[in-house]
Amino acid sequence: MTVSSTFEATSTQNLPPDDSKERVSQFMQSLQDEICQGLAELDGLGTFKEDSWDRPEGGGGRSRVMREGNVFEQGGVNFSEVWGDHLPPSILKQRPEAEGHRFYATGTSMVLHPRNPYVPTVHLNYRYFEAGPVWWFGGGADLTPYYPFAEDAAHFHQTLKATCDRHHDEYYKVFKLWCDEYFYLKHRDETRGVGGLFFDYQDGQSELYRGPDPTGPAAEYSRKIGTPPQRNWEALFAFAQDCGRSFLPAYRPIVERRSGMEYGDRERNFQLYRRGRYVEFNLVYDRGTIFGLQTNGRTESILMSLPPLVRWEYCYQPEPNTPEAELYETFLKPQNWAEWTAS
Repeated sequence: MTVSSTFEATSTQNLPPDDSKERVSQFMQSLQDEICQGLAELDGLGTFKEDSWDRPEGGGGRSRVMREGNVFEQGGVNFSEVWGDHLPPSILKQRPEAEGHRFYATGTSMVLHPRNPYVPTVHLNYRYFEAGPVWWFGGGADLTPYYPFAEDAAHFHQTLKATCDRHHDEYYKVFKLWCDEYFYLKHRDETRGVGGLFFDYQDGQSELYRGPDPTGPAAEYSRKIGTPPQRNWEALFAFAQDCGRSFLPAYRPIVERRSGMEYGDRERNFQLYRRGRYVEFNLVYDRGTIFGLQTNGRTESILMSLPPLVRWEYCYQPEPNTPEAELYETFLKPQNWAEWTAS
């Protein structure tokens, strides 16, 4: 028996329920509703404008964007579900066993760009993919501060860890390491921010890490703990739901602490410069962006993750012993934020 036929034989014993697409789609839309309501209350001024769109090959979505709010200079929360006969190259490269099957993909994604440089940018994406017997959940959330506040990074990670720990003792450790690996700008030799969670291809039948770097810390730790007992579709769906709903408790207290802090041109200019890293990552590495463009998604919705204003500066170096330097020296390198304490 070949490797692919062995995989399919195993997969057929762990198929999703008949109503999997409808249930995940309903959750992703409700997650978009909950997040938008929470963010509008947090902003106090801005509202989300909704655009619904259809994909000619099958599917569509609804994009909600806030501009010129009290807290958020621009932010978007998207829901999409697409289906069709032809899988994009980005999927076939990772999971060639899906070839020949019709596919279905749905998810909710979000990027918020606050105006105040002391409030971090934040990203979230949770998604589900199905093609015949092949299926998986993926996603995560990560924080990108412009100024270094350890208590903010710690709160974000501790909230996500508590969510992971309710489902599996090793989820947080592996998915935190995977996040550090994924949100890394190779051409800059720095992480995008302080990380969070990232996972993909979770179908409950293999090691937790299924990324591209077999020698990285995430892969090494995943091999060390071995393959967990098989987790079924219901268990992974429950985990994805819990992760999605942990976003507001993880992010809201940070905004409430920082949004009233005074700032000047120095802080604003540094924020705009660091936003350039966000643009670089999303256009060069981000798999959600690549998948959306390869499947003929709505371009405006795909690129809503980009900030409204940004600047680049040739050969910028932060001044020594400044908050900007501390960001580079400590916060743009992987840290064990979940175990940080004020002492």
